[in-house]
Amino acid sequence: MSRVLGLRGRDRGGRGLLITFEGIDGCGKSTQAALVRDALVKKDVPCIVSREPGGTAIGEKIRDILLSPHHAEMCDACELLLYMAARAQHVRQTIVPAMEGGAVVLCDRFAEATFAYQGFGRGLPPDLLEKINSFATASLRPSFTFVFDIPVAAACERLRKTGKTADRLEGCGGEFYEKVRKGYLSLARKYSKRIMVLNGQVPVEELSAIISEKVLELYRQI
Repeated sequence: MSRVLGLRGRDRGGRGLLITFEGIDGCGKSTQAALVRDALVKKDVPCIVSREPGGTAIGEKIRDILLSPHHAEMCDACELLLYMAARAQHVRQTIVPAMEGGAVVLCDRFAEATFAYQGFGRGLPPDLLEKINSFATASLRPSFTFVFDIPVAAACERLRKTGKTADRLEGCGGEFYEKVRKGYLSLARKYSKRIMVLNGQVPVEELSAIISEKVLELYRQI
């Protein structure tokens, strides 16, 4: 689904990176993923931007089912398994091939989203999530993760200003998103060597510079 940009970069077959962007809806992660891609292309670093759920034709169709506000009756087990199905296809069809070609994969959501949303948000057991996610990803872990932290009220205001209709998850309410936000911060404390928490209310350009510098640093190390 995603075209690798910056193909003039050095051949690093089998030595790519998976960089993930996480946070509650409205935190700015999608914007940052696109800006970092542009910065990497300027440095001749091969990269792609992808997203979850999505990243493949199959995943995008699953995304439509998951996010449609018409599917309010969806149970938590169904939600979890649909996310995992999309991720399994995404990892095998998009992420791993790009990494094997030496590219940096910039992914808008990945495993941490499952633990934050379905774990902390929905209350599903973390050991269950760990087992199912490990199966779906073939045990693939992100090389590094950026979590954009922002107060729920501020995130909701950003979403309101977009004018688009809230999707099924965005309509879950503030209490749900407070749980998800706390979940992300808890995961960041647990995996502090791999997860960097950034203030999502910092100016966009300032955030982009911090993230790009870190990703380039990681790329030079492989």
